[in-house]
Amino acid sequence: MALFLALFLGASLLSSARAHGDHKENAAQCRGPASNLAVVSAEYIPGKITVDGAAADWDAVEGIQFSLYPALDPASGDPYPGKMTVKATQAAHDGRDLFFLLKIPGSYQYKQSVKRASPSVALMFPIGDDATYVDMGGCSESLNCSKQSCGGHEVDIMHFSISDAVPGRSYGANLADNLNGTGRDSTGSLHDLYAWNPHCRYYDGIGPNGPEANGGAQNDWKGVWSHTSIENQYGLTTADSPYGASASAGSYIFEFSRPLQTSDRLQQDAQFSIGKSHRFASAFWFPVNNVEWSPMQHFSMNCEWTPLRIVAAENERAESAILATSISTFSLVFAVGSMLVSAAIAWWVKTNKQGRFTPISDTL
Repeated sequence: MALFLALFLGASLLSSARAHGDHKENAAQCRGPASNLAVVSAEYIPGKITVDGAAADWDAVEGIQFSLYPALDPASGDPYPGKMTVKATQAAHDGRDLFFLLKIPGSYQYKQSVKRASPSVALMFPIGDDATYVDMGGCSESLNCSKQSCGGHEVDIMHFSISDAVPGRSYGANLADNLNGTGRDSTGSLHDLYAWNPHCRYYDGIGPNGPEANGGAQNDWKGVWSHTSIENQYGLTTADSPYGASASAGSYIFEFSRPLQTSDRLQQDAQFSIGKSHRFASAFWFPVNNVEWSPMQHFSMNCEWTPLRIVAAENERAESAILATSISTFSLVFAVGSMLVSAAIAWWVKTNKQGRFTPISDTL
């Protein structure tokens, strides 16, 4: 069953592929919903969603609203001027994918190839048993990260910087980069990463000592972005940059998809299963007041992992129950019928003991 997890974000943020400065989210002082975590449920909705950067096909999905605060100083920093609505649903038209939608209110800001003057978004998932939300996995090593010193603290990260991406076009997984065995997206900067802490982050397939051979690493994500102020009826190209009028009111829309299960053999991808509970976090960088953001400046919807429940389809369970009941009923009727036929044959044999034996030769 494909899963469609939609996150309508008011804001949030993570970091890029290079290490940045000190990254200490203070969960204890968080003013967000850390003490009362809402559970995001991925429900079953078949064949309703197209990953195209438009949100209209999510209108029927009920969402959850979160206030957004600076991740590094949630107690005293100014909140993002908007709320994040998280929507989640599940569908079963292709049996393999998990989908996310992020809708973030904000005036249109975009500068081609200037990453920090344009918004960026990220999703993060725990992989290792000891992976924490605070400090991006929480490994205490700051310089000598390795599987031996930081094993169990792995987190899976999807990071999308839109400054080199055309609205309405798909980025992420592509044949050229995947043949190199890494999670890098050299075209649109929608990267598949993993980390042990903020100082030790790498593309999938790349370790502290360089490429890791025979690990099955690749970028498994696909994503699209747009803004509600952009007119995109017939498709856009780089020649149309900056694609919309600066400071136009509206919301950013991001849609992503990834298989529930990947071919990862290096402990660098989170794996998802229908009927089980998982956890995730989200993040958003924005050039507030037209000032370029720094890697440490980001807004978060929580100060801890947000629960993600991937729900089995209710109608599928109902159909299974109906089928099981029908089979049981048919089996009962068949058994009773067989007993009645057997009784009738026995009675007939008993009452016709004088039947004449006819040799085979008499009938030839």
